[in-house]
Order: sequence, then structure tokens, then C-alpha cells
Amino acid sequence: MSKQEISTKFPFESKFIEVYNSKIHYIEEGSGDPILFLHGNPSSSYIWRNIIPYMTSKGLCIAPDLIGMGKSDKPDLEYSFFDHVKYVEGFIEKKNLRNITLVIHDWGSALGFHYAMRNEKNIKGIAFMEGIIKPLTWDLLSEGVAKYFKLVRNPELGKELIINQNILIERILPTTMIRVLTEEEYNFYSSPFKDPASRKPLLRFPNEVPIEGEPEDVSAAVQSYKEKLKESNLPKLMFHANPGSIVTPELIEWCKKNLPNLTTVDIGPGTHFLQEDNPHLIGEEIAKWYDGILPEEA
Repeated sequence: MSKQEISTKFPFESKFIEVYNSKIHYIEEGSGDPILFLHGNPSSSYIWRNIIPYMTSKGLCIAPDLIGMGKSDKPDLEYSFFDHVKYVEGFIEKKNLRNITLVIHDWGSALGFHYAMRNEKNIKGIAFMEGIIKPLTWDLLSEGVAKYFKLVRNPELGKELIINQNILIERILPTTMIRVLTEEEYNFYSSPFKDPASRKPLLRFPNEVPIEGEPEDVSAAVQSYKEKLKESNLPKLMFHANPGSIVTPELIEWCKKNLPNLTTVDIGPGTHFLQEDNPHLIGEEIAKWYDGILPEEA
């Protein structure tokens, strides 16, 4: 395991681009083919701060904040999976990103896989961690994860816990990583969600996780990209940890058996936010893998 210090700093210039009449915040470093970093719930581009420096010599590293999250605008949306699809894909088109390498996590993985399997000729490779790889069933989830989803998918209880009590930021985020966040780091993650109205995306995401076929539209989308991933020869890199969270040992074995051209890396101790537990190893391994997927003439 890499022992370098995990920096709290976010030394990147903030940039904004208008997508569907809303401003999307993003950071951009390097040059060359785009390497697109997509975060999940309830994080932001900040989660990639210690990983991006490993890749700035390889390509143009771009990390947006999903709509309604980070420093991006918070328009009046339902914040469904397909709302996020619209804005992420609008961002890709507005930035004219071609020959993309995806680095994706949590809901960013679902957005990335969904795009990649519908635009495979525009993708160079996919690195992913703690991802939504296939539709879930309750028995595939650990007891703790299943309990959390059942609680927050209850309409009244979910609203109370996530909107009013802010448990996703105050309790779930800090306890789904091995190390303890510094005050500075916690403030970066919590600042976009200071008031209850801003937490609408945080509540919608756990209700969109495809479990036992619900919700139907997201389950169908995830099932579709799962089947295409099984046929795709795109280079893939999967990080997993012990004990992990949504990527269980059973899912790791499924990926090894079913996903072609897959490299796997065990980062050691970690739960869900692997970028906060072992970012330097992740950065080193993405860089090594990326060098291996470059065209021979590059």
C-alpha cells in the first residue's frame, strides 16, 4: 500500500460550462485525449484530487461536478438517473470529448457505463471502483447496505433521514471509508448541502439503485449495459477493497468471469470511498494500466 500523504488541498482552477441552461462546474488539467472522472453520491470532483495528478501527463483530465452537486448549479429537477444522463452527456457533447477514458465511481459508474455502451467507439478504456455493474438483488447486498437502502427507500423515513437529518453527509459518508476525514475534507463534502432543499439529489440517488427490478427504467438501463459489457473488448480496470461495500466478493468473481479484457486491483482495506482510503495506489495503477492501453503508434 502506498504510504504517501493524502492531501486535503484542491489546487485546481474552477471552470464552468453551460449545459441545458445550468452551469456545470469542472476542473481540467493536462493535455491530450480526455480522461473523464465521474463521481457519485454524495461527493464531487474533490474526491479525485489525489488521483488526477498521476494522470495529467497522460491526457486531459476532466472532473465535473454532477448537476445539483459540488459547485454545479442546482436547478429544479427530479434528479433522476436520466436527468443526470442528460447533463453528463450534454457536458461531453459541449466539451466535444472524443476518445475518452472513463474513471468512474458509484453513480458516476452507472452514468459512465450507460454512456460507454451506447457510444463504444468514443471510449478508449474504463477504470471503475465500487460501481453499479449489474442490477442488484437484496441477497447480494451485505446486511448493513441492505438495511440502509430499505430505510431510505421508505418515502417518509428517507426524507426525514436524508433531507432533514442529513445522515448521508454526517454519518454515511464518514463511516464508509477506513480513515477519518479531516475537518477541511469534511467541509468540502458538506458545503454544497448546507440546507435541506439542496439535498434532493442525495435522496433520489438511493431510490434509483436497481434492486429487484425497481425502479424499472433504471433496472432496464443497467441490465442493458451489463449485457453489452459482457461482449465489449474495451480495456477495463476494476479496483476492489476489503470489505468493500456494494462491490462484494461475489460481484468481483462475476466480473472476473464475465467481463472481457479486465484487469483487477485489490487496494487492500477499504469500504466505499476508495479514493479516500488509498488514492495513491489507485493513481499509480490507473497510470500503469493507461500506458498499456495506448495505441502502439502513440
